[in-house]
Amino acid sequence: MSETIEKRLSDLGVTLPVAAAPAANYVPYCRTGNLLFTAGQLPANDGKLVTGLLGRDIDTAAGKEGAKFCAINILAQAKAALGDLEKIRRVVKITVFVASAPDFVEQHLVANGASDFLVAALSERGKHARSAVGTASLPLNAAVEIEAIFEVE
Repeated sequence: MSETIEKRLSDLGVTLPVAAAPAANYVPYCRTGNLLFTAGQLPANDGKLVTGLLGRDIDTAAGKEGAKFCAINILAQAKAALGDLEKIRRVVKITVFVASAPDFVEQHLVANGASDFLVAALSERGKHARSAVGTASLPLNAAVEIEAIFEVE
């Protein structure tokens, strides 16, 4: 029998938080057919948000860690939506928004924090298409925000 997602998360030292409630007039996830879409997830860890502009306030390593926190929160939303992470067939795509100083050009390296974590946690099911986009600012001064699309059972 293959290793479960929950076991891999445990081996990674990750406990999924309670999925964040929406902060405005939207839903945290939406399922249509066999696709699950998550709303953008911020880099919150134990109630603390990774904030600031990459290349001005924080470095690439801190941004990469923030992207990992976003991915953890995405999995928390998937678990809330599905009840069981084993219902994930694959991550189809993530879009990574990186709050960036004008001369910051390492958005793709920041995004690796999420991509690497998703593959570590989900194995082959975690491999995905990706966009990494620099932006002037994000809600609550978050350094990173990520949304995801899953194929699910």
